[in-house]
Amino acid sequence: MYRARTRNALVAGARGLALALMGWTASLALGVLAVLSIAFVPLGVGLLTTPSVLFLVRSHAERRRRLAARWSDVRIPAARYRPLPPAAGGGPLAGPRLTWLLLGDPATWRDLRWLFVDEVAGAAVAVLAPGMLAEGVFGILVAVGLWRPLVAADGTYWYQFVPVTGQVSALAAGVVGCGWLAAALRWNPALVRAHFRLTRGLLAPSDADALNRRVEELTETRRDAVDTSAAELRRIERDLHDGAQARLVAMGMDLGTIEALLDKDPEQARRLVAQARQNSVAALGELRDLVRGIHPPVLAERGLGDAVRALALRLPLATEVSVNLPGRAEAPVESAAYFAVSEVLTNAVKHSGADRIWVDLHHADGMLRVAVTDNGAGGAVITPGSGLAGVERRLGTFDGILAVSSPAGGPTMATLEIPCALS
Repeated sequence: MYRARTRNALVAGARGLALALMGWTASLALGVLAVLSIAFVPLGVGLLTTPSVLFLVRSHAERRRRLAARWSDVRIPAARYRPLPPAAGGGPLAGPRLTWLLLGDPATWRDLRWLFVDEVAGAAVAVLAPGMLAEGVFGILVAVGLWRPLVAADGTYWYQFVPVTGQVSALAAGVVGCGWLAAALRWNPALVRAHFRLTRGLLAPSDADALNRRVEELTETRRDAVDTSAAELRRIERDLHDGAQARLVAMGMDLGTIEALLDKDPEQARRLVAQARQNSVAALGELRDLVRGIHPPVLAERGLGDAVRALALRLPLATEVSVNLPGRAEAPVESAAYFAVSEVLTNAVKHSGADRIWVDLHHADGMLRVAVTDNGAGGAVITPGSGLAGVERRLGTFDGILAVSSPAGGPTMATLEIPCALS
């Protein structure tokens, strides 16, 4: 335990030094550049330089968010920057227009506020971790002999509040140094966490911003849900009109002809009866497919796990399904998850070039998680208008997310998460 605490204190000291150097170099330099660039906006020069500087500030803040999660498990919400319209990217007025759009974004000023605090208070908190280690080591060095040249040079050397004039007072300095080392062992990780919590307090959106963001998300997902429902109704209407309805109309016409030919031409009537039977079978199959596309019976009767297993059995690729669901989610959540998995599997079959697929369904920490992995060529991305973008919109209605990891050469993993409870 002591060895682990020592290692943690040393690691925290190194990280604190790195964070302090970032504050005194990158944050300070970007802060100065931002002030000068914004100050020169009225002169025209700042209109050209400000966007580049502010994008560098955003990148610097994003790196600090990643370090907070990696080094201290402090989660800082991602910035909610206002979207930049395409018109801001071209034409002679692109630079000035982009500058005003960036300066009108509250998230920009939040980043700048953090920048100025980070180079002073943030760096001061972070440097305490390596500072206590250095002060403790120096006090021990004074006790073991470094006091001699120091006293010889200055007569009396003050280490902290201890006047060092000989070996006895040097030992007292060593005791103080041990106290600094003990404090470092105890508090260094906490100091690094304090630095990141200060960062989170400055970079995280305010309650009003978070509420506005939530309202925007709900508005967008509601619009997507309405659009998806309208598109689904149009698809059902089209499938009925072009499929089952057309076959039923043809079957009705055949039956009318059969009635007229029954006495005159029984042989032709028999052929039309056989044709009507085939049309009825085809219409029944199309109606079953349509019902399955709306809400598969196996999903309603046996749940998401068995529905995905049944889906996998119809695929032309070897598919392994692992299910660990101790209960069932609400019907809308199950339906959304089922059709999302169906779309991901369809994409894998059509585009991945894989010969094997793995599907894992489980529920943990209030989340329904589904991972679909294939051993294909990779390169899958979520692009507007694609099937994966449709999956993302469908899941967004339930506050769900879709993450795709697909490096060139594969493998591809699509992970779906939907917050829900099981019954």
